[in-house]
Amino acid sequence: MSDKTKGVIAIIVACTVWGLSPLYYYMLAHVPPLELLSHRTLWSLVLLGLYLTLQGRLWEIPGLMTGRTALLVLLAAVMISVNWGGFILSVQVGMVVEASLGYFIFPLIMATLGMLFFAEGLSASKLAAVLLATGAVLTLTIGLGVAPWLALLLGGTFAGYSVIKKLISAGPVVTVTAEVLFLAPLALIWLWGTHTQGWAGILGRNGAVFGTDLVASAMLIGSGLLTGGPLMLFSYASRRLKLSTVGVVQYLNPSLQFLCAVAILGEPITIWHMIAFPMIWAALAIYSAGAYRQDRASRRAATA
Repeated sequence: MSDKTKGVIAIIVACTVWGLSPLYYYMLAHVPPLELLSHRTLWSLVLLGLYLTLQGRLWEIPGLMTGRTALLVLLAAVMISVNWGGFILSVQVGMVVEASLGYFIFPLIMATLGMLFFAEGLSASKLAAVLLATGAVLTLTIGLGVAPWLALLLGGTFAGYSVIKKLISAGPVVTVTAEVLFLAPLALIWLWGTHTQGWAGILGRNGAVFGTDLVASAMLIGSGLLTGGPLMLFSYASRRLKLSTVGVVQYLNPSLQFLCAVAILGEPITIWHMIAFPMIWAALAIYSAGAYRQDRASRRAATA
C-alpha cells in the first residue's frame, strides 16, 4: 500500500470518527459538560504523552513552555478548550445541526482570517464563497430571529486556533500535548471540586459520575482516545497528502455530524436551515474548486 493510499485511509477514518462523535457524547449526556471536558483533557494528555514517549519525542515539550511560544500555546489551549466545551454542550442541548454549520463555515472563516492577518489574497472564487456563506448566516439570523452563535463560536474558535498554530513551529501532536498540559491543572481542580466539594451542584447538575458508573467511566476514559486518536491520524495524513485533498475530505466531518443530528438524534430542520445549508454547500463547492485550480497552477509553475 502506497503512502498516499495510507494517508487517504487515515484522514477518512479521522474525519469519520469526528463526524460520528456526537453519538458518543450523546451517550454521556448525563455527565455535566465541565466534568466531561475535564476528563477529555486529562485522558487526551495521557494518550498523547504515551504516544510521544514511544516516539522518543517527549523532550520537545519543554521547548514550548517558555517565552513567546508558551503564550501562543496557552492561547491555543484556551481556543481549543472553548471549542471542545462548545461542541459537548451542543450535543447535550440538542444543537448538533448548528454545530455542524460551524465546522462547515470554518474554512471560509480561515480564508477571511488569512486575508486579514497573513496578507493572503482572496481570489474571485474564495470571495464569492465567503460572501455566499455570509448570506447563509444572515438568512439564519433573520429567519430564526437570532444569530447562530454556537456555529460562529465553534467555527471562530477553531479558526482562531488554526491561526495560532501557524505561528508555532512544532508538529501538531506535540503542540496539542503542550496545550492539554496547560489545561490539565484546571481539569484536575474541577474534578477535585466535583468529587469532594459538590461543585457540579452550583450549575444545577449532579456530578462525580466517574467511578460510580462502570460504562460511563470507561467512556470518559475513551474520550481521550476519541480526541487524540483522530488527531494522530490527521497528522499522519497531512504529511502524505496535498492540502487540497485534506481540505476536501475534511468536509466529511460536518456532513456526518449533520446526518447524525437529523437522522439519528432527531433534531428539527426549519425552512431557514433548508435555505441556508445549500448556500453553505454551494460556497464550499466554489471554494474547493478554486483551491483545486490554484493548487494545480502552483504545481505547474513549480514544474516549469
